[in-house]
Amino acid sequence: MPSHLPAPAPSTRYPPGSVVAVQLPLPIGGAYDYRVGEQFSVADGDFVKVPLGPRVAQGVVWGPAAGGVAESKLKAIISLLDCPPLPAVSRRFIDWTANYTLQEKGLVLKMAMSVRDALDPPKPIPAYVKSPEQPEIRLTPARQRILALMADSPPRTTTDIAREAATSPGVVKGLYEAGALTKVQLVPTQTRALPDPNRAGPVLSDEQATAAAAMRQAVRDDSFSVSLLDGVPGSGKTEVYFEAICEALGGDGQVLVLLPEIALSAQWLDRFRARFGANPSVWHSDLTMSQRRNTWRDVATGRASVVVGARSALFLPFRNLRLIVVDEEHDGAFKQEDGVIYNARDMAVVRAQLGAIPITLASATPSLESVLNAANGRYRLHGLPIRHAGAEMPDVKAVNMIKTPPPRGRWLSPPLAEAITKTVGAGEQVLLFLNRRGYAPLTLCRTCGHRFQCPRCTAWLVEHRLAGRLQCHHCGFHISPPKQCPECETEDSLVACGPGVERLAEEITTLIPDIRMTIAASDNIQSPRAAGELVRRIENHDVDLIIGTQIIAKGYHFPLLTLVGVIDADLGLQGGDPRAAERTFQLLYQVAGRAGRGEKPGKVLIQTYMEQHPVMQALLSGDKEVFIETETIARRDALMPPFGRLVSLIVSGFDEAAVDQAALALARAAPSGKNIQVLGPAPAPFALLRGRHRRRLLLKASKDTAVQPLVRHWLARTERFKKVRIQVDVDPMSFF
Repeated sequence: MPSHLPAPAPSTRYPPGSVVAVQLPLPIGGAYDYRVGEQFSVADGDFVKVPLGPRVAQGVVWGPAAGGVAESKLKAIISLLDCPPLPAVSRRFIDWTANYTLQEKGLVLKMAMSVRDALDPPKPIPAYVKSPEQPEIRLTPARQRILALMADSPPRTTTDIAREAATSPGVVKGLYEAGALTKVQLVPTQTRALPDPNRAGPVLSDEQATAAAAMRQAVRDDSFSVSLLDGVPGSGKTEVYFEAICEALGGDGQVLVLLPEIALSAQWLDRFRARFGANPSVWHSDLTMSQRRNTWRDVATGRASVVVGARSALFLPFRNLRLIVVDEEHDGAFKQEDGVIYNARDMAVVRAQLGAIPITLASATPSLESVLNAANGRYRLHGLPIRHAGAEMPDVKAVNMIKTPPPRGRWLSPPLAEAITKTVGAGEQVLLFLNRRGYAPLTLCRTCGHRFQCPRCTAWLVEHRLAGRLQCHHCGFHISPPKQCPECETEDSLVACGPGVERLAEEITTLIPDIRMTIAASDNIQSPRAAGELVRRIENHDVDLIIGTQIIAKGYHFPLLTLVGVIDADLGLQGGDPRAAERTFQLLYQVAGRAGRGEKPGKVLIQTYMEQHPVMQALLSGDKEVFIETETIARRDALMPPFGRLVSLIVSGFDEAAVDQAALALARAAPSGKNIQVLGPAPAPFALLRGRHRRRLLLKASKDTAVQPLVRHWLARTERFKKVRIQVDVDPMSFF
């Protein structure tokens, strides 16, 4: 990403009769011109209502009009919304994001205006006070209690009065109708406690204290900088960046903490509450519309001092943002793959630079991009090489599945099965990691070989035996398992192939029948509340063994968990993804880091058929620097990111012939030149996804190539086909 960013433009106020540009949150690139009405003036960033054809739309004043619209065609702004304006830095961020990702500006703005109701002030709450002049009414005991309560009392709601006076709401209503109470309107106000930066924190180790002091200083410097906090699992990275949060909260500052998955927030919120004495504001898709509305408005008004959220929180209208933290910065979940395609980690760095504020990237396995940025001095590196409070890193060993295979039809090797039995018998906890949901990833007929495939995707249907269905994990299509093969009609011929977490649980109950076990996967951990309940069960030792997918692989701290078993360590190394080795190393290193975080030492057993693979050797040696060096050489030799630039173009549609025509047209118009290569078109790995046929082209260029104008010109000179979508992904992270 380019380091130079434009200087902020001063805000301008436009008097009545002026013509301004209003950007609408619609799939359009530019703003529309509107006239300011005679009743009010507007300024840059103001939220307004405007006519758009037969309907009314909400938008943002983006600046002076571009001009060129006939006077007779200009329409007037309907009204100015009672909402804080969209800050100038947010508007610049939207402009930058749209330009970099080659997306329509209106779609990026839509992410910042994701809660339309928040643009209107909160609805007033009806309340009552005692009337100055009391009418003559019949005084029952209930009425007397209410009037005594309301004497010299501030306004109270019907519910509050009825509760305090131990009576029914009907009595309150009767007093109002009789004239004894007067109705008033209350403006809702925030009453919850705010995080206290002055509370004493834990005693930090020397390494933690050094990193924390540097991060506090970065906040005090009040300028852009990037800190990379690279610490082994259990080294106390969270407590270190909490110190930077303390510094940023002074002077009404705001802080944004990005987490890759909402499931990670359960223990994080507990730690935050213990440190700051209050909860932060949260932002993720599991919130109710009312919660989203309140949080959005609290951010805009500055009442929300700390926000922890998923990637979309980056586009909230912060009034005084002073620090950004991206935890687990390497995680692929920060990449938005639908709609506006962007990497929240990279965009967070841009947002920090635009706002001239510091940002901290934290991880036990930083991305290669971040590691190299630290090596060349663009990022400030802070290392935490040892675990906090004297805990040791776990002992990692490989289980060679060729030499010690599991029994036929089983998935646990003898060494791992023995270790599980021993660990549980000692009163300690076990985590088995298998990144496959459901019971089995494939179901086939043993008679004719028929495989159950999704009719809408290039994917097998996964058996979920507990739910009694075969399901596609990409589009949600599902069926009940049939009694006979739909191809050859043979009954009782269907067989499950391969293990999922449910099948592994079945094997565990055979090994230890009375074991207390739970499955942690996105099928049953779909909200922070569910994640919190799981965490409490594990912390209370109500669970002996956890079988989990990647949802449990990072961020958690369970002191009694001393054994981690990786069931299929080679799974992530399959396929042609250029980041496969890095991702596999990060995931397995993180899951291994769950073991031995308390007083008892930890052990990790990795079942693999590829013990000599560089990823496995790095995990076994515990020397991630060797892996980083090997991966750096491989990427540099192939001119792959971060040593080269990639842009992916996916052509998709329901008509396969039209998709092929459009893909060929793109190929014919493809750019050429020194250090520029276009691969494809070729069927995407998921050639059919949600009913859409998909073809992929990949532009590969040197690192110094400005790919955005290149692709923009490429698309402009390409023939367009109806009902065919071209999706552009700058800096792709996945190749599905």
